[in-house]
Amino acid sequence: MTFVATSRMECLFQRCHKEAALHSVFRSVLLISCLLLVLSVSLYPGLWSIGVQLHSALTGSYMPGHHSVVLINSPNEQAAKDIGRAIMERRLAASINILSRTSTMYYWKGEIQDASEILMLVKTKTSRIQQVIDYVRSVHPYANPEVLSFPVEDGSLAYMKWMDEAIPDD
Repeated sequence: MTFVATSRMECLFQRCHKEAALHSVFRSVLLISCLLLVLSVSLYPGLWSIGVQLHSALTGSYMPGHHSVVLINSPNEQAAKDIGRAIMERRLAASINILSRTSTMYYWKGEIQDASEILMLVKTKTSRIQQVIDYVRSVHPYANPEVLSFPVEDGSLAYMKWMDEAIPDD
């Protein structure tokens, strides 16, 4: 009887040991997977930029949507220059065009308004748009400034490369 009990105990001990080892391996795999996920998410902007550059180098073509043009209106030329210079100093854009007076019509508080405004064209990386929007909203004299972005679908590869060099990675 003692032999049977000892044999059973050994069997149970081996089974528990196998289950513990299996749980330990499972925990290790889960931990490594979580670490890889966190690392991938945190490195995504840099990896995306490298991927775009590799794609362009290997295929000789442009990755649509990597760059964008942001439209920003301003009440006068001085405000546009101040906002534009600050965007450039923060390295959020490769270049900015400030277009002379434009005629604008819009609804404000239920009525059609006519105004003369300055339009800015901000050329940037799509990954920087939210930073541009946040900055403009923080300094713009309008309560609700026009800040609209449009992805660049195609263009001069040399210009796009220059834009990548002018705007640092995130």
